[in-house]
Amino acid sequence: MLRPLATALLGGLLCLIGGAFDTASLYVPGVALVGLAAGAAGWVMLAAAGARIERSVVVSTAVEGEPFPLRIEARLGALPAPGGRLTDPQSDATAPLAARHRVVLDAQATLERRGTTALAPAVLEISDPLGLYVRRVRGRPGPEILVLPRVEPVATTAEGGGAGAGSQPGVGGGARPAGSWRDDASDGIDLDGLRPYREGAPASRIHWATLARRGVMMERRMVAERTAAALVVLDAAAPAGDDELDAAVRAAASLTVALARLDGAALLLPGDRRPVEIGHDLTAWPAAHRRLALVQGGARTQLSGLGTGTETLVWVTAADLAALPRGFERIPASARFLVAPRLPDGAVATFTVAGCSGMVVDRSRRSAAA
Repeated sequence: MLRPLATALLGGLLCLIGGAFDTASLYVPGVALVGLAAGAAGWVMLAAAGARIERSVVVSTAVEGEPFPLRIEARLGALPAPGGRLTDPQSDATAPLAARHRVVLDAQATLERRGTTALAPAVLEISDPLGLYVRRVRGRPGPEILVLPRVEPVATTAEGGGAGAGSQPGVGGGARPAGSWRDDASDGIDLDGLRPYREGAPASRIHWATLARRGVMMERRMVAERTAAALVVLDAAAPAGDDELDAAVRAAASLTVALARLDGAALLLPGDRRPVEIGHDLTAWPAAHRRLALVQGGARTQLSGLGTGTETLVWVTAADLAALPRGFERIPASARFLVAPRLPDGAVATFTVAGCSGMVVDRSRRSAAA
């Protein structure tokens, strides 16, 4: 508002000088400046009065750093805008407003941080052609977008050679089909309680003591024994920082997808007792991907619900490592990998993924990890 006011004051001053010195020629520019300031401010205010901004997003999820479409529509007030633009902070895209009652901005926006994010409001900037008066109208923030962690390729390092090939146990090597439920009650699987008897269940599953006491047919419910080819464990209990946590989440997502496509995989998220099984077709992956987007630091990894073991254990941690993480040795596995943004001093990385490095941990190399 200062520019129109200064312009009007200048015009008034010219008129006063013209009157004081009886110089009629000064009245013309003086009146013109006053009229210009008043006209510019009035036009902009009428165009901004009742203006509104509506944003429509055709997606509810997006991937870190990858564009997603959105549309912003702005409607002006009583008069078309003399000038200005419609801008969106997510995309830095703009659309001119000159002489329009309505403007539509189709843009490709990007969000750089995983998690739930409310889109920043779009801004309608209305101004006169000379830029004397500018009025800004802000839209409402939102809607919320769930930003998913990126899935990036796994790259073998020169030191790692062919960590996944030959006899060397590698990520995804030596796999069996993804996890299975075993029905034989004599196989040593832990009990997970009782449930009503299902027609066709093997007789070995019947809980005879309940049948004798109550006359009710019940069957044992068993904990699943893990036979997954690969188990990816995400450790977010003590992240070194937000960037390290995001890198670990991306690495866990990338490794899970890569291993699932090979031989099936399981993903154990912080706070969960049991891993999520993800098969070749990745049917279970979208739900797991959404959960990875919401992982927060501080939740501890629960190992009590795991079965007897796995072919390949991939432990992904966001912590600064001075030694092997707690729980790493508790999971039986034929091949073990430790993945972190920064490996312990002296460790040799065999592969890299999403800003993290991975190393093989076996009995001959544990001294390097300590």
